[in-house]
Amino acid sequence: MRENKFLIFFLSFFFISFNSNSEIIVLSKCDHKEDGFLKNEYILNLNELIMTRNYVYNEKTYQKYKITDLSVKKKNSYVRNIYEEDGIILTLKHGYPQFYTQILFKKDKPEIFVKAVLNDVESLSKISTCKKIEKFDQES
Repeated sequence: MRENKFLIFFLSFFFISFNSNSEIIVLSKCDHKEDGFLKNEYILNLNELIMTRNYVYNEKTYQKYKITDLSVKKKNSYVRNIYEEDGIILTLKHGYPQFYTQILFKKDKPEIFVKAVLNDVESLSKISTCKKIEKFDQES
């Protein structure tokens, strides 16, 4: 009986301590090669494996996209699943098996890239550079 209590205590402590810290990286004040933003930030939650992008277009960029797409909003947010591989953080593949894109982050670097793959040929293009990187170790 005493061994069972010890085993239950040990396992519960192990699982609580195993999942108690999560790393969150916030890349903010990100510029863009083609568009203008009042706000452009990426939040990478490495524990939940999600990326949240929050952005607000400036008036010029908003009007550019509003002309061709009435569903465009000036302020927007979207969430993508991510995974980490050798210090690189990638969003899940978006597209078809022959052609897909991913957003790529190098850990501790301010640059953001888009990775495009067409018939197993990869290209990498820088889409943004962020002026501020913050890391948080969040306890749950």
